[in-house]
Amino acid sequence: MIQVISVPAFTDNYIWLITNEQRQFAAVVDPGDAQPVIEELQRRNMSPVAILITHHHRDHTGGIEKLLEAYPGLPVYGPASEYIAHMTRALGEGQQVVLEELGLSFTVMDVPGHTAGHIAYYGEDSLFCGDTLFGCGCGRVFDGTLGDLHQSLQRIAQLPAETLVYCTHEYTVDNIGFAKWVEPDNAALAVRLQSCWELLDSGRATVPFTLGDEFDTNPFLRTHIPEVIVKAEEIAGRETHTPADIFAVLRIWKDTEYD
Repeated sequence: MIQVISVPAFTDNYIWLITNEQRQFAAVVDPGDAQPVIEELQRRNMSPVAILITHHHRDHTGGIEKLLEAYPGLPVYGPASEYIAHMTRALGEGQQVVLEELGLSFTVMDVPGHTAGHIAYYGEDSLFCGDTLFGCGCGRVFDGTLGDLHQSLQRIAQLPAETLVYCTHEYTVDNIGFAKWVEPDNAALAVRLQSCWELLDSGRATVPFTLGDEFDTNPFLRTHIPEVIVKAEEIAGRETHTPADIFAVLRIWKDTEYD
């Protein structure tokens, strides 16, 4: 059975250690910084078996080299269409990552948008999605496109509602603030905000969360909801004709007015 350990890094990043009930081995997801990972592995007397990368940004890849110095020979998985230093196994849509020591496997999903080659790892009712989907939000568009990101989020939305989402930043409370701009009368946002503050006040993360939480509160997955459509048209000053159009209006609005 999968177990996941969070390793905080920088100001708001999470590096994930995928392990199992025995907790002898772990796969490391998006290690932007090696030191906290090494310290956590040593503290728990665990050995890493792989590094899984979702995209090329430095806060997700910066620790690879030092991890390989500490643990030579680790396979480094990552997106085939992006350059990742030290990557040994390039991955694309539908490929499998089998972690034999853990008895776990994951399917690769192409989820471009935040970056052009972004991938995610899905399996064991869990999604490791990097910076594509956040709690109550989504990533900015860098070298991908708004259309790509919308399509990627729609693909993620087809996964089961009970899927646990492991994104890599603690952005949920801030994102709820924007979601309230979009849907001020959505009662689920107030409930989620209270839950998030209770978690944070007790020293816990708001991540992971279920995909079902996102269906109720994330405006970027609610582009079919009448209230969201009305708000997008109000902001755009025109009619919106497709969910992708509504998504683009919201993402640009957040980029220019909220962040």
